Amino acid sequence: MADTMREVERKYVLPSPAEGDGPPPLPDLTGAGGVTAARAEGTTELDAVYHDTSDLRLAAGHITLRRREGGHDEGWHLKFPVAPGVRDELRAPLSAELPDDLARLLRSRTRGAAVAPVVRLRTSRAITRLLGRGGRPLVELAVDAVRAERLGGSLTVTAWTEIEAELAPDADPAVLDKVDKKLRKAGLAPAPSASKLARALAETGPPPPPAGSVAEPATAGDHLLAYLREQAEAIAALDPAVRRDLPDSVHRLRVATRRARSALRSYGKILDRRVTDPIGGELRWLGGRLGVDRDTEVLGAHLRARVDALPAALLLGPVEARLRRWTAGNGARSRDLTLATLDSDRYLALLGSLDALLADPPLRRAADAAPRAVLPKAVLKEYGKLARRVEHALALPPGEERDLALHSARKAAKRVRYAAEAARPGVGKPAKRFAKRVKRVQQLLGEHQDAVVARAALREIAIQAHAAGETAFTWGLLFAREDERALAAERELPRVWARASKHAARAALAG
Repeated sequence: MADTMREVERKYVLPSPAEGDGPPPLPDLTGAGGVTAARAEGTTELDAVYHDTSDLRLAAGHITLRRREGGHDEGWHLKFPVAPGVRDELRAPLSAELPDDLARLLRSRTRGAAVAPVVRLRTSRAITRLLGRGGRPLVELAVDAVRAERLGGSLTVTAWTEIEAELAPDADPAVLDKVDKKLRKAGLAPAPSASKLARALAETGPPPPPAGSVAEPATAGDHLLAYLREQAEAIAALDPAVRRDLPDSVHRLRVATRRARSALRSYGKILDRRVTDPIGGELRWLGGRLGVDRDTEVLGAHLRARVDALPAALLLGPVEARLRRWTAGNGARSRDLTLATLDSDRYLALLGSLDALLADPPLRRAADAAPRAVLPKAVLKEYGKLARRVEHALALPPGEERDLALHSARKAAKRVRYAAEAARPGVGKPAKRFAKRVKRVQQLLGEHQDAVVARAALREIAIQAHAAGETAFTWGLLFAREDERALAAERELPRVWARASKHAARAALAG
């Protein structure tokens, strides 16, 4: 994998310099956020070629891919947005072709389309480093004289000068706020574009389509499609995060997948299920494949915490080593499955199907109705299914059949919650309140299912330990504690469920 750097910076605009003029002087920044000195480090010539698809899919997703020559970090740079003014930059050595590990991170955006040069930026960069006590770097100030050329077709050229203030690694972000204050006081204005590429595309045209260009939702169909667009964008955006193994990325991608599938299933009065059911089936496949990785991650962390909480006197045998072997073996297999899924043609076809659905949605008559006339009915219909499953489970005696019934109820609770979340923009606070009530039911059912899964894993580990001649005492002890955890959730369920009764649900959605 390429090296990763966290880039935190602010940009400011300057008028273009007159012919023959050098970089404009910088204001005195000593005293700003602990700056004690400013050290000029000369001028560097940079030549960067930015790559994208022919329809600028990367730029539309605020992703930057460039091949840059010159400077201390020449090579391939791939940048993903993290927050305003913050990006993760992945770097790979200079080469003629785009490295494979960077290309894979773009797969959910490019969908097999080729990336090619779209813009060339030649920059004359004058660098000044702001230092703190002991000469510690705090901020790098770069005065950039930029010449941008649009490539392909007719050549279009534009030029400007800007200043970048980039936080040094491990420096306090508050330094940038202090520097920003002084720069603004000196007459510099924040750049209107988030990046040089964005400005170059805007000034040489045509730019990528603006994000959020869809009209404000008005009808029930508008609100549902807006929700589905949000989930489709989340899937595409989280794909590279999962490939980079970022914390919680698999969970978030799985949730976006489930939300999209739930919306297609719950709102059949708005979108024709004869068209959407095949897509829902593929979303179920994707969620299931991702679930192996996510469930393994959660279960491993839970068992680790359970073992750590035991007194040393109860850790009989090579417990730590046995758990490490079990976790490592299951984790490696699940990670491989996730990456194979994201690399598959089936996954790309699913992304294409979602795009096609949003471009030409199979709307039914109810799509044109007011949100409050349609969305609450769909939520209450899902709630009715949940009620039947909970009541069936509670009528069963404790045991495997009840465990399965409660797991079924948990999945139904998720669908109700996601349906209420999808309705929230059109219905308002009533849907929010109802989603909150159902979330508590879902969490309790989830606690029960997690205990059931943990019991099965502990039994498996105990069998392995016994077969290896180790004592299974500790694993049996933990099994008993998970069993009690499951029973506690079952005892709590009637009280929690009563709060989300059908009467309360109707009242909540009615406002």
